[in-house]
Amino acid sequence: MMDWLYDSVGRIHGRLVHSRRVEVLAAQFAELIGHGHSVLDVGCGDGLIDRLVLARRADLRICGLDPLVRPDARIRVMPFDGRRIPFPDRSWDTVLFCDVLHHTECPVDLLQEAVRVVRHTVVIKDHCVLGVLARSTLRFMDMIGNVPHGVALTYNYFTPGQWEDAWRTTGLVPRDVRRALGLYPKWADPLVGRSLHFVAVCDVLRDFPS
Repeated sequence: MMDWLYDSVGRIHGRLVHSRRVEVLAAQFAELIGHGHSVLDVGCGDGLIDRLVLARRADLRICGLDPLVRPDARIRVMPFDGRRIPFPDRSWDTVLFCDVLHHTECPVDLLQEAVRVVRHTVVIKDHCVLGVLARSTLRFMDMIGNVPHGVALTYNYFTPGQWEDAWRTTGLVPRDVRRALGLYPKWADPLVGRSLHFVAVCDVLRDFPS
């Protein structure tokens, strides 16, 4: 019964939400990533957003990492264990996380790995537990969007205070934080948009006090 429900709602989600979401996020990332940057997309999934970014920004080079390498990926994807990024220190200009950190057991550990391998910026699209029924809404969206693809669901969403702690711990300094993303149609935004989503461009403070 639950499989049928997820499949049915998932098809509706794909038609009404997914195509809009990938276009909107690709436009955001294409605007925010520095010129000529090498980009590592950690947890890239099928790479569709990256392919749309490249269609807008031919100056970029993008490689993906994912624990589940999909045979239909639109970009080059390398496997990794979900914890340690398999590249040397400061080997990428930008590291990108798009709705990935809340799927991990230790988001701060993975952010620290991003800080290790990045030269310039870390770009994050994720969620923030803010407002009435925020956590329940995010769990529902995660199940609909990810159960059909076998993506691990840890529901590890951060509150604003936890994000602030993560920035301090890792030495990341948010320079541009966007919340009015327009991911959903106007009729759906009061239900699943609200203040639950953000994109942040973060600089790296290298020698920060512990």
